Amino acid sequence: MTDTTPPPAPEPTPTPTPAPEPTAYVAPASPAAPYATPGAPAKAPVLSIIALITGILGLIGAISGGWGLLFSIAGVVLGHLGQKRETAAKGFWLTGLITGYVGIAINVVVLAIVIIGLIALGTLGSSYGY
Repeated sequence: MTDTTPPPAPEPTPTPTPAPEPTAYVAPASPAAPYATPGAPAKAPVLSIIALITGILGLIGAISGGWGLLFSIAGVVLGHLGQKRETAAKGFWLTGLITGYVGIAINVVVLAIVIIGLIALGTLGSSYGY
């Protein structure tokens, strides 16, 4: 007798699954990770700090006798340079600008009083009669 049963169906061959895409290495999170910034270190706001210092020196010089005009002018110039180049240091350059302008105003008033005083002393001590 012959066997008339059909042969069993071959098992389907599994199709190979595609390999997963390689991922970039991600470093484990550290406690300092939110605060650390990669890349180049931030530049110090040198112009703004110097504007602050010269503005304060100009204001002190103006109050103490009117000799801080150059410092006040330097504070204003450096404050405007810091405003354009170092926008993140707003507190420094803004304080330099304010103290510089106030110092210039006080210096101009003090120097005007001194000049008027010298002119008055010159005319009072004059022996010329008009």
